[in-house]
Amino acid sequence: MIDIQYSSEVLAAKADGQAIVALESTIITHGMPYPQNVEVAAQVEQDIRDAGAVPATMAVIDGVLHVGLEPEQLQALGQAKGVAKISRADMPACIATGGTGATTVAATMIAARLAGISVFATGGIGGVHKGAETSFDISADLMELAQTPVTVVAAGAKAILDLPKTLEVLETQGVPVIAYGQDSFPAFWSAQSDLKAPLRMDTPADIARAHATRQAMDLPGGQLVANPIPADAQIAAEDLAPVIAQAQSEADAQGVAGKDVTPFLLSRIFELTEGRSLTANIALVRNNARLAAKIAQELNNLAQ
Repeated sequence: MIDIQYSSEVLAAKADGQAIVALESTIITHGMPYPQNVEVAAQVEQDIRDAGAVPATMAVIDGVLHVGLEPEQLQALGQAKGVAKISRADMPACIATGGTGATTVAATMIAARLAGISVFATGGIGGVHKGAETSFDISADLMELAQTPVTVVAAGAKAILDLPKTLEVLETQGVPVIAYGQDSFPAFWSAQSDLKAPLRMDTPADIARAHATRQAMDLPGGQLVANPIPADAQIAAEDLAPVIAQAQSEADAQGVAGKDVTPFLLSRIFELTEGRSLTANIALVRNNARLAAKIAQELNNLAQ
């Protein structure tokens, strides 16, 4: 067994049978500068508390998997240098060698499963990158959704991706994709897209029942809940399209590839939108955290 360290808050929540929501830590280490990263992470944790659940931010620190971070650990992680960005492939190596790593979507799902947590809130999942037919650049997040039994609440997949191909891979892998309260698949910074969501559900209770039913049927994998960004925070898809195209063109021209593609594109889009993309990103993460807390509570109710 690996060493798992629970925060005092998560430990108390598990003892009391409270609803818990997992959170990733790459938003802290790779998403924005200090101190904004810590401030946003703390705000998202508070959103979950205010919605009636307990947050559990995941990270590997000195080879120990942490399920929930104490305030001083969150501060330290927010200022740390050289923190690895870990996924399924490198998470065990990071733990085995005593490393420190921030969890991506896939790694957070794995950590949540190990900790017995069924719901995870994030910004947007990874997916199929544009040009994947030649680069084969497909995020491990999609395969993780196919095998790890966690409900992931996101604002869809990141808009820099090939969304139709991302949905095709999720369908092939048998992953339920549920749009919350609308028929179209949300496009991260934009609430709507021209893609129809495979499924629609309008209440946290329905989503929780779908999760529980999947478990009762002994089907592997989790489900993706695509929660649209609040209308007052979104950036219209038609405004974003040329910005994304420019950023992608620059990445291609500079030979950016592999794990470097997403951070490069997000950074350039931030610059080209004069910070609007980050403001929207914060709004959608907070919105997802609140919905995830409600789903986690409904799952708790079903278990009683």
